[in-house]
Amino acid sequence: MYLSKIHIPWHQAKNPYQFHQALWRLFPGQDESTRDFLFRVEQMQKGIGANVLLQSTLQPQSSVQSPSLLAQREYDLNVQNGQHFRFRLRANPIKTIKDSDKGTFEKKGKTYTKTVRVPLLQEEQQQAWLERKLQTFARLETLTMQPEPVLYFRKIKEGRSGKIQTVLFDGILTVTDATLFKQEITQGIGPAKAFGCGLLSIARI
Repeated sequence: MYLSKIHIPWHQAKNPYQFHQALWRLFPGQDESTRDFLFRVEQMQKGIGANVLLQSTLQPQSSVQSPSLLAQREYDLNVQNGQHFRFRLRANPIKTIKDSDKGTFEKKGKTYTKTVRVPLLQEEQQQAWLERKLQTFARLETLTMQPEPVLYFRKIKEGRSGKIQTVLFDGILTVTDATLFKQEITQGIGPAKAFGCGLLSIARI
């Protein structure tokens, strides 16, 4: 696995569609349906661009058409049970509820009410969400949370728009299941990965 720091110039970074196109240019020849990278915007400066931390299974390939590759290193997930790490995670804490206004659907002869995702806005709800996500592989020791501005988006192909409420989690955790820990870091935590959520960064204490 690779950790890379990249820079996306402002003319691409300011447009969500061009932003994602820029990321995919780092992996020429790869089908978007096989996404195997996570990212987090570390800094966004109007008129300058975005600095992004990228975690990927494949090694990013910089070119004239792709974003600037500032730094890169191979990332060996050598962790053991009982280890302590500082962590950072930008996530989209949500819950799924039934919504009768959305109607129903049939599955295997049964009728179900459609569901919708709603954001968790209270700090205690957000912390509980994170603890549930970690509980199978790590124990939360300390935590600080920073709510962030609402991110609005529009899915052109689907003809719909929406919004997500992200939270930046920082703290210390203890590994309780090293195997699952590695799997979760590789696949990411929670939804909205296409919008820069889910990358769990760790550093030894």
